[in-house]
Amino acid sequence: MVVVTGQNKVSGNPDDAMSSSDAEDDFQEPATPTATQAGQALPLLPQQFPEVVPLNVGGMYFTTRLSTLRRYEDTMLAAMFSGRHYIPTDAEGRYFIDRDGTYFGDILNFLRSGDLPPRERVRTVYKEAQYYSIGPLLDNLEDIQPLKGEKVRQAFLGLMPYYKDHLERIIEIAKLRAMQRKARFAKLKVCVFKEEMPITPYECPHFNSLRFERSESETKLFEHHCEVDVSFGPWEAVADVYDLLHCIVTDLSDRGITVDHQCIGVCDKHLINHYYCKRPIYEFKITWW
Repeated sequence: MVVVTGQNKVSGNPDDAMSSSDAEDDFQEPATPTATQAGQALPLLPQQFPEVVPLNVGGMYFTTRLSTLRRYEDTMLAAMFSGRHYIPTDAEGRYFIDRDGTYFGDILNFLRSGDLPPRERVRTVYKEAQYYSIGPLLDNLEDIQPLKGEKVRQAFLGLMPYYKDHLERIIEIAKLRAMQRKARFAKLKVCVFKEEMPITPYECPHFNSLRFERSESETKLFEHHCEVDVSFGPWEAVADVYDLLHCIVTDLSDRGITVDHQCIGVCDKHLINHYYCKRPIYEFKITWW
């Protein structure tokens, strides 16, 4: 039997008629709904949580009240256990958070009673507080050592916009030289100077007046690059060269790099008349193993 639709009429000519096989080819099964479509069609109900919540944080078990997890509204934990998101459970029915649970107890202690971790755990707990977006805990940790001192240090380092780039350059140069020499260590020269204008020892008392009396054209006569691998400076702050050296060594050490340094002299480049550079030059020794 030939089916006739709306305005299109099928003639009785057998050649023009649609065969049963053609009709089967044109027939399509309804497409299987995608996950998104299914979600739109059948919205998931809000997840219900018990008043006492068992937790599995990276294989470590905790138990706390639901109100504790929701203590601060703008945190990740409050959002996770708001009912708007699905939290998987382990074989024992504990709600699973895929995160190292080593310091999660410190997070819970703050949410429960405002307790702060001991000083030796402040940095690591701070990272966990960042992950869970717990603003009040972050504020409290930033107000105690060692993070309070770190804020002051970073304010000083903010005076040198290329500080991190220079650290990377030190590492790359040292790695390249060690690989080329097949050696355990590599040496490089680093200039650390606080003042921009060059001086000589007997000009120190007149340095400030000389600095501002020089014209722009005269200042260009003093511009040069010391023959070193990396150069830090200048900056305007009370912190001196030794403070910056301490920052450099500390930040390299935090990355697992063993570094020693010593002053090997000053840049003796003659600039003009009786002016010399006099910027201190340090030898950095990076040991790789």
